[in-house]
Amino acid sequence: MLDDFYTDDIKAIDARFEAQKIAFAPIVFQAAKCMIDFNILNIIENSGENGITEEDILKNTSLSPYALSVLLELSLGLCLIKIVKNSNPYKYVLGKIGFFLINDNLTKVNINFVNDICYNGMFYLKDSLINSKPEGLKVFGNYETIYKGLSSIPEKSRKSWIDFDNYYSDNCYYSSLPIIFEKKRKNIMDIGTNTAKFSISALKYDNDVKCSLIDLEGQIELAKKNIEDNHFSDRVEYFPMNILGNETLLPYNCDVVWMSQFLDCFSIEQIKFIMRKVKSVSDKDTDIFILEPLWDKQQHLSAAFSIQATSLYFTAIANGSSKMYPYKLLKDTIEEEGFKLVNEYHRIGNTYHSLLNFKILV
Repeated sequence: MLDDFYTDDIKAIDARFEAQKIAFAPIVFQAAKCMIDFNILNIIENSGENGITEEDILKNTSLSPYALSVLLELSLGLCLIKIVKNSNPYKYVLGKIGFFLINDNLTKVNINFVNDICYNGMFYLKDSLINSKPEGLKVFGNYETIYKGLSSIPEKSRKSWIDFDNYYSDNCYYSSLPIIFEKKRKNIMDIGTNTAKFSISALKYDNDVKCSLIDLEGQIELAKKNIEDNHFSDRVEYFPMNILGNETLLPYNCDVVWMSQFLDCFSIEQIKFIMRKVKSVSDKDTDIFILEPLWDKQQHLSAAFSIQATSLYFTAIANGSSKMYPYKLLKDTIEEEGFKLVNEYHRIGNTYHSLLNFKILV
């Protein structure tokens, strides 16, 4: 685990500053988002090392002098931008933090996801923690979980959700496929297929493999369109279902069970229930692969922080009961249901996922 979780070496004056960022966090977030949306950070970046004056920035925006001034001043406090030394009038250049806001894919995906999915609903976090329900989901409608309402929420929000979900897994697929196909595979059960990106990757990787897609009905419809667009309909079967339903049954005859960023959508007891279903259709030769971003297996504090913060999205928006899990808790939960971890691969892809390979105990 990262040393930062064991030590507290920050200077008091810096700790106080970090505390102020938390105190003003909603203001900070919206100001930074405005600096992006009004294209101000891009304008400043394009000025290069010479910088650009406030007057020249105004010529490239529709903002009033007052509006621009308040944004620039807070952006200085946040180190999004810097002032060219000895410039008069001030010339602004892009700071390192501002650079990552507009150029780093991880940051762009996260900020859009928080803005379009989480921001309004997080006001109800306290209620969600007390009631064990996603009270913030009401900002989108009367849904039990976000998954049941995903096909109905505004297009912009749905895009931010999908971009967020895909960013944290897409690159990992290419690293995972050679591991999965170390043996010849016949049929992969993709549980929680979402938009079917993994299944499409697997179908492209091996011309003979077939896929069984498991998800809620609304998600299956999205997945089906993507499968058809990629001309793989003849190698795919669809099984729309609520996997938590007592009456729903998983298909047999799959030699691989794949779950990517799926179990983090469920509570510990729900994970146990799902794994019992998986066990009922598995034999000694079935490989169960679980791909998850485990916060205690990250190389950098920023990655661990992003994953830990995502847990609160599950609390207030997604379902009210799941989280991003640490390694041992997830491993022990699965093994309690009659599985054994036989292989593990950490820091898969550029988002540092963990690929855990289980088999049933026989």
